[in-house]
Amino acid sequence: MRDKNGMPGSGVRIERDSMGEMEVPAEAYYGASTRRAALNFPVSGLRMPRRFVRALGLLKWGAAVANRDLGLLDRRLADAVANAALEVAEGRHDADFVVDVFQTGSGTSTNMNANEVIANRTAEMLGEPRGSRGAVHPNDHVNRGQSSNDVIPTALHLAALLAIAEVLEPALRSLRSELEAKSRETWDVVRTGRTHLQDATPIRTGQAFLGYADQMELGLGRLARAREELEAVALGGTAVGTGVHTHPEFARRVCSLVSERAGIAIRETERHFQAQATLDAAVAASGSIRTVAVSLLKIANDVRLLASGPRCGLGELEIPAVQPGSSIMPGKVNPVVAESLIQAAAHYVAADLAVLQAGQWGFFELNTMMPLAAHHLIGGIEILGAAAGNFAERCVRDLRATARGPELVERGLAIATGLVPLVGYDAAAEIAHEAARTGRTIREVARERTSLTEEQLAAALDPKRMT
Repeated sequence: MRDKNGMPGSGVRIERDSMGEMEVPAEAYYGASTRRAALNFPVSGLRMPRRFVRALGLLKWGAAVANRDLGLLDRRLADAVANAALEVAEGRHDADFVVDVFQTGSGTSTNMNANEVIANRTAEMLGEPRGSRGAVHPNDHVNRGQSSNDVIPTALHLAALLAIAEVLEPALRSLRSELEAKSRETWDVVRTGRTHLQDATPIRTGQAFLGYADQMELGLGRLARAREELEAVALGGTAVGTGVHTHPEFARRVCSLVSERAGIAIRETERHFQAQATLDAAVAASGSIRTVAVSLLKIANDVRLLASGPRCGLGELEIPAVQPGSSIMPGKVNPVVAESLIQAAAHYVAADLAVLQAGQWGFFELNTMMPLAAHHLIGGIEILGAAAGNFAERCVRDLRATARGPELVERGLAIATGLVPLVGYDAAAEIAHEAARTGRTIREVARERTSLTEEQLAAALDPKRMT
C-alpha cells in the first residue's frame, strides 16, 4: 500500500496503536487495532450481529454521558463521543465493523473496533482528521471506565434482550393469537386422536389448537424468566470483576441511561466475578429459547402431517397454497411455511448447542467464547422469531379444517371405547376386532352383536361426547 519512496498510497492513512504504525484505508473510521484484527482473522466472513453493534453503540453512548456527568470527560468532548456512538447504534457505520466473529474470545477486537470508529467520527465532528488521536483517544476517552471483558458480555445480554423483545416475543404473541382464533373456529370439528401414531379416542380439532396456543403461552413465560437473568450485566467489573479504573457510580448510571433509551431494562450485576467468568445467564436463556424452538417444531410438524395428502394422506387440514410445490408434478402444494419453521427451530437447537459449548470455556476470570455465543444466541433468536411470525401469518391464519377428520372418526376403531361402559371391555374389543377384519364400522358391527338400541348406540358412539 506504500509507494516506491515508502510513503503511504493515496488510498491509505497511517494510524498508530500500542504496537506501532498500521496502514488503514483512508476512508475508514476504524483504526490500527481494527485493521490488525481484520488481517488476523480472515476466517468466516461473518460479522457480529447488527443488534450486537447497536447494543455496543448504546453502551458507548451511555458511557460518554455518564463520564461527562461524573466530571470524568470534558463536556464538549463527551457530547461529541455520545453523538458518534448513537450513529453506531443507528447503523450508520456498520460497514466499518469489519472484524470476523471468529476472533479473540473476549471480543476485544470488536470492542476496539467500536472504540476506534467512535473516536475517529468524534475527531471528525471536532474538526480533526481521522486517526489524529489528539482530540479524542479510543481507549482513554471512548473506553473510559470500561474493559472489553465487561463491555462485550454486557452487549451480548443487551442485544439478546433486544432480539427477544423486538422479534421473538411479538412473533409468539402473534402465533398464540392465531392459534387461539383457529381453536375457536374448529372447536366443533371432531377428528381422530392419535397416540403412538395409532388411532385413539376422538379429539376436537379446536382442542388440539388450544394445546398449541398453550405452548406459546408457556413459551412467553419462559422468555420472561430468561430476560430476568439477562438483565443483570457485567458492566462495572472492568478487567476481572474488581472494577479497577472505573467510577463506583459509572455502571449504574450507564445502565439507567441505556435502559431508558432502549426501552429494555438492564442493571449492574451484584455478582461481577460470576458475570465475567461465565456465560451462565446466556446458557440459561438459550436453554429456555431452545424449549420454545422445540414447541414450534412440534406445532409445525403436526400441521404438516395433518395436512398430508390431500387425497392419500390424512388430509384433515388444508394449508394455504402459497407457491407451487413441485417443478415436475403439476398442482402439488407443499407445507413450505411449516417446513421453514421446522428448519429454523432445528437451527436454533444447533445454535443452543454452540452457546452451551461456549459456556464451557470460562477459565478463571474470563469466558473466552463470547463472540461465538453472541453470534449464535442473537442470530438464532432473530431467525426463530422471524420464522414463527411468518408461520402465524402465512400458514395458521388461513388453515382450514376439512370434512376428512369427522369421516375418519366414524370409520375408525377407537370409538369402540364408547361401548365399554355398556357392554364391557372384552365385548367392545371383539367388536373392534371384527370391524377391523371385515372393513365395517364399529356402529355396524355393534348393531349385530349387541342389544343396544339406536338411541343407545348414537349416544355411546357420539364422538363429541368423548372429547
